Amino acid sequence: MTFTTDRDDKRFQDTAGFIHNLMKTNPPKLTFNPDMKRADYPAWQTAIREKLLELMAFPEPPKQPAPKRLWIRKREGYQVQKWEAYPEPHCVVPFMMVVPDGVRQSSPAPAVMCFPGSGWSLESLVGLPEIGRKAKDNVKNKTDWKWQDNRMALHFAKQGMIGVAVANPATNDTDSRILNRTEVSLNAIFMGRSYLGISSFQKAHVLEWVSQQNYIDKGRIAVCGHSLGSEPADVLGVLYPDLIKAVIHNDFCCNWIERSIAQNGSLPPAWHLVPGMYKWFDATDLQASIAPRPLLFTEGGRANQLARIQAAYRLNDAEENMQVYQYAKYADPAARIHDFKPIPEGLSGNEYLEYANVDAKNHCFRPKRAVPWLEQVFASL
Repeated sequence: MTFTTDRDDKRFQDTAGFIHNLMKTNPPKLTFNPDMKRADYPAWQTAIREKLLELMAFPEPPKQPAPKRLWIRKREGYQVQKWEAYPEPHCVVPFMMVVPDGVRQSSPAPAVMCFPGSGWSLESLVGLPEIGRKAKDNVKNKTDWKWQDNRMALHFAKQGMIGVAVANPATNDTDSRILNRTEVSLNAIFMGRSYLGISSFQKAHVLEWVSQQNYIDKGRIAVCGHSLGSEPADVLGVLYPDLIKAVIHNDFCCNWIERSIAQNGSLPPAWHLVPGMYKWFDATDLQASIAPRPLLFTEGGRANQLARIQAAYRLNDAEENMQVYQYAKYADPAARIHDFKPIPEGLSGNEYLEYANVDAKNHCFRPKRAVPWLEQVFASL
């Protein structure tokens, strides 16, 4: 089914139809225009950054205690460290670091901020047994391919980079027995904030601390997010242009407005909601504003949206700085039968994913794509 009206004036008595049509006919004010002139790009990029910072609603807390290290576990070739940070009053944010042997002030290493997918814990990112809702699968950790691949911080550390894994709010270590993540997200919105804003602020706090450590190569810091973690990775990439040298978006390229229209206004989970965002920009506009810095998509996405982002890189004479890999299922262009075709309305969630070239059951962090790509980026700096 799709929204229709029989009225001659094309108005909707159906409020849902009115809102759906409002979304279709009111593009974001700061949406990226592929025909933009090169001279206009810096001002647009600044406008995106300023509006994003406003919508993220970062607080201005009084000075807080420095992060505290809780323990160290030594392994062959590296060590795992557990820390907690205190970004604002009453708040504790767990994070972990995987530090290769030999890293010190006289021999600093590049760092990668690693943000997990929706339900994955810090432990999984550093190669320790999963906790939380996946804890029942611990016996499978050593053979489960997704757990093996999702050890994001460890994969980077084994190539000489410091992996810094930061927890997602309301998940595993940060979960509550009283409120679930949806309820936490909605409460944040009533407080004038959002789940993404809180997640990004917490990760930004850790990023700023990391950049001040004398064993970190401040000129080579990247962000890497898987699935849910790809959103704060994009946000930090936009807000810290002088500090973040590369962004790895380990998910598919998705324009939320296009997706919502195609799915009859079906809402994403509450933790994706940022009040006012659609009025100004979409995720793909944020990604376009990262140009000319290196940007990697590891799981393809909508061809028309990727093309818009590529246009931003072409505008900046940096087309080679954007790399896109597809799911294996869609690696052959002949398999991407919906590329550049109009997307219909009334799609189910699974039907939309087909149009976006997403092989959902194989959604995972892609170390074989992300790690070599970032090695090349850092080698060029």
